[in-house]
Amino acid sequence: MIDTVFILKFLKFCVVGLCGMCIDFSFTWLLKEKAKINSYIANSCGFILAASSNYLLNRWWTFSSNNPQIAREYFSFFAISLLGLGLNNLTIWILSEKYRLNFYFSKLIAIGLVTIWNFSMNFLFTFV
Repeated sequence: MIDTVFILKFLKFCVVGLCGMCIDFSFTWLLKEKAKINSYIANSCGFILAASSNYLLNRWWTFSSNNPQIAREYFSFFAISLLGLGLNNLTIWILSEKYRLNFYFSKLIAIGLVTIWNFSMNFLFTFV
């Protein structure tokens, strides 16, 4: 049985992720549509900006971390996010290029999958 603390942390992680998703989509759209930067580079920039803001919010609110080794904690969070970025881009590529789904719909699905990955890995390794 999953305990309520775990569920509460996951829900908080999702709220933080929603904020990150707004940052991610905004910067991806701005770079892709207005600056005419390659879709995957724009996606990567949006994702990295969102991951950085998500680290700060998750450290403070979701996991209430007091770990004095902030650099090590951030590196762990960011490394997990970079692996998530690879999963994110792979999912978008498969869905938008192979299955011809809309880029932004594919991105939304990718964010859902990567949210589960990011929470699980950060719960187990970063904020222990």
